Amino acid sequence: MWAGGSTSVAAIRAEGLVKRFGGEEVLKGVDLSVEEGEIFGLIGPSGAGKSTLMRSLTGYLSPTQGEVEVLGRAPVAFGPKEKRRVGYMPQGFVLYGQLSVRQNLNFVAGLYGLRFGERRRRVRETLEFVELWEHRRKVAGDVSGGMQRRLQLAAAIVHEPELLFVDEPTANLDPILRRRFWEEFRSLRDEGRTIFVTTQYVGEAELCDRVGLLAGGSIVAAGTPDELRHQAFGGENIELHVAGEPSRLTEHLGLLEDLGSDVEVRGGQNGKGEAVSVVRLLVDDADSKLPEVLKAFDWADIRSANVPKPSFDEVFFRLVREQ
Repeated sequence: MWAGGSTSVAAIRAEGLVKRFGGEEVLKGVDLSVEEGEIFGLIGPSGAGKSTLMRSLTGYLSPTQGEVEVLGRAPVAFGPKEKRRVGYMPQGFVLYGQLSVRQNLNFVAGLYGLRFGERRRRVRETLEFVELWEHRRKVAGDVSGGMQRRLQLAAAIVHEPELLFVDEPTANLDPILRRRFWEEFRSLRDEGRTIFVTTQYVGEAELCDRVGLLAGGSIVAAGTPDELRHQAFGGENIELHVAGEPSRLTEHLGLLEDLGSDVEVRGGQNGKGEAVSVVRLLVDDADSKLPEVLKAFDWADIRSANVPKPSFDEVFFRLVREQ
């Protein structure tokens, strides 16, 4: 069974993927589908098998069992033509520190077979895209870690690949640089590229089109961020702030229990120090149920109504704990 169904074309498919090193089984029957033109984020704790899965999908490792297909073919069998359709950005800096920023990118473009005129155009376009053109003459080993990471991204996309693999691109970067990387990923996605990204920042799941949670060598959940929230919490929460003490609401709670489950009422205060009751209930679909909930409480002085979204840290914790 695939970790995410789709009617569109899959850029990546893995079925029953097992990878063993000696007697240790690092990947345990991974099923995965990544659609063309989406950002797919792979999230998991250290030791979950993210790097092993990435290397299996890029052809650096052969599966012990199961099948892997990337752009319609097993990646371990890729020739030069297929390799040009794929870009890979590793975690560490692997370019030449003694060369300038532009020389590094020119060298990589040559490896991919870009001819002189095309190479010159793509080097400039790509360095402008990652905001490094004005730094093109600087020695790569002397620029900041953030610039080196952006140069790595430029090297991964200079040949205009259809599919981009990105391994922990924002690790140890400040929030501003992390946000810039995700803006660049969305721009690439909007141009029609597929991006497969691993990240140690659980909150970055919100920035992906779909997410896979890897734990203990298995995909424990996959879907859109909202689908994973629904799976983790069994639905969506509606929260009302009603004027008055909770005791005023007791006789009306039966109305809410008919509309949802896990009804919770607690006391609190608003910003003016006035007593309010916070009412929360779990429903299958908050958008469709909210009007019914408001109607059931039309007798009350409702100060606010909202649909709070739990953080992805909470979602991740719940889904992994279930396994």
